[in-house]
Parts: sequence; C-alpha cells; structure tokens
Amino acid sequence: MNPARALLTSSRPLSWVNTAYPFAAAYLLTEGRVDAAFVIGTLYFLIPYNLAMYGINDVFDYESDLRNPRKGGVEGAVLDRRLHRTTLWAVVLTNVPFLVPLVLLGGPLSWLVLAISIAAVLAYSAPRLRFKERPFLDSLTSSTHFVSPAVYGLALAGAEPTPPLIAVLAAFFLWGIASHAFGAVQDVNADREGGIASVATVIGARATVVLALAAYLLAAVLLLPSDWPGPLAAILVLPYALNVVPFLRVTDADAERANAGWKRFLWLNYAVGFPVTLLLIWYSLIR
Repeated sequence: MNPARALLTSSRPLSWVNTAYPFAAAYLLTEGRVDAAFVIGTLYFLIPYNLAMYGINDVFDYESDLRNPRKGGVEGAVLDRRLHRTTLWAVVLTNVPFLVPLVLLGGPLSWLVLAISIAAVLAYSAPRLRFKERPFLDSLTSSTHFVSPAVYGLALAGAEPTPPLIAVLAAFFLWGIASHAFGAVQDVNADREGGIASVATVIGARATVVLALAAYLLAAVLLLPSDWPGPLAAILVLPYALNVVPFLRVTDADAERANAGWKRFLWLNYAVGFPVTLLLIWYSLIR
C-alpha cells in the first residue's frame, strides 16, 4: 500500500462524520451562521483530527493489529513499520495548521476544551499513558473523542450551559461509552493475545454487552427532559440498544461474532444521522 492510501485508510474515512458533525451542529446551532471558525473547525474534525486519533492508534497498536482479523480495511489499517514515522509526522503536519487558527479564534474556555480533546487523543494510544489499556478509562476516553468536538463547538460559539443542554451532552457521552465498550467485545481474544487490557478483557464479553445496553438505555432516558424536540431523539437511541441485544449471550470464546453487530453500528450512524439532522433543523426553527 502506498503511503497516501495507507494514511487515508488509517484515518477511517467511514467515521469522519462522527467527529465533524457534532462540532458543526453544535457551533452552527449556537452561532447561527457560517464563518471562518465553522469552516476551519469542521474541516479539522473531519480529517486531521481523525488521522491523529486513529493514525497514532494504528502505529502503537501494530503488534495486536497483526493478530486481529478485522484489521486491514474500513475498520482499521495495519500500518507497515516503514510507515510509522511517516504517519506520526503526517499527524503533526495536518493538525498544527488547523489548531493555530482555532486557538486564535477562540478564548480561554475553548482553549481548555480543545486541549482536553487533543490530550484524550494522545493519551488513548501513546506509550506510557495508553488509556486504551486502562479498563473503563478506555471507554471514558474514547467517548471524549466524540463528545469533545461538540463541547468545543459550543465553547467556541459561546453557548450558555443550561441543564437541558448538559443532559443532551451527558446522553451523548453515555452513547460513546456504550459504543466503545461494545466495540471492544469483538477484540477480546486479539487484545488478550496482544497483552492489551480493555473493559471487555477484564469483565468479559457478556458483561460488557450488558454494560453497553444499560448505557444506551440510560442515554435515552437522559434525552427525555431536553428541550423539544429533543425528547424524540430518545427514540433514535433504541436502534443502537437493539443492535447489541442479539449478543447478550456472547461468550469470550465466540466474542468475534460481535463484529457483525459492530459493522451494523458503523452504518447505523449514517441511518440515524438523517433523522437527527431533521430534529436539529426543527429545533433551530422553533427556538
């Protein structure tokens, strides 16, 4: 694989929207207009941020990825050792040109949120820190990867932190925890062989699926007191909960079969994204 294609694969194009969309929606609903901060922030969280998040992970997870049969496509690249240095340099060269103007356009609160977001990306995979190998902290950090762009968009646009808004962000955070935990189930055996700890390797595949289901359902409950039409979004969490139900009896021995649910999850994000967009448009028209 040539370097450009390897970097593209490593950045997980299928998941770009999962970080760009939260920032763009949060900023646009708060600021109400498209400006330089919106464009720069959306582009940053679309590609450079994902290259940093997944590229760094692919570099330092190389040994375990070699043992993982699902790696090598849309679910993650197995980067040749010769591309590791190139990938890390690419992360720096693509991130810095966006981070500088974002810092200049923001203020202290947005700087803090952006710093937390970048720190979570680095801490998840980087040597010594390796939050991804610290059970439960792995899911919390992974969720931060997806929620922090939204929080950053709100902070950059100067949003007021109201109780309903906090409830929505908490629901989103629980969705992220559930999604990461469920994603870890399929890798139980590969992670154990690679000497990597995760929430799933510690409590087991079946308990992790139960944890994911509970987090999804609690996320739906937290959306109920949000500003109208926010409560309708609770319905949109149910497909994620139903997606994990068939794996409630999964064991460590057959944990790899959860990959079928994970593949559905990747496409669910697009299917659910459309009605979420309609709800956001509705909200913007009636507020």
